[in-house]
Amino acid sequence: MVPTSYYLILSAVLFGLGVVAFVFKRNVITIFMSIELMLNAVNLAFVAFSQARHQSDGQVFVLFVIVVAAAEAAVGLGIIILMSRNRQSLNVERVDFLKL
Repeated sequence: MVPTSYYLILSAVLFGLGVVAFVFKRNVITIFMSIELMLNAVNLAFVAFSQARHQSDGQVFVLFVIVVAAAEAAVGLGIIILMSRNRQSLNVERVDFLKL
């Protein structure tokens, strides 16, 4: 039996890596992947707490987070493809067509 604290430490490390990548990277795909990494880190924490308390509430939350992540992936990839076709770049600093 693996202690819950190991899962929570792994979840915190993954979430921290996602935050660092989100803040310092300038490529839209890398930022998109870091958001997905943060969502999966939260999912791991939910499942760890659910297992520790012997309840299925955390797993229900994980299901909803996965549904939101799938919708975000579909919409986000559509925007990324549109950006790459229109601007020929995936650099965040060159994206100015969303400004008024």
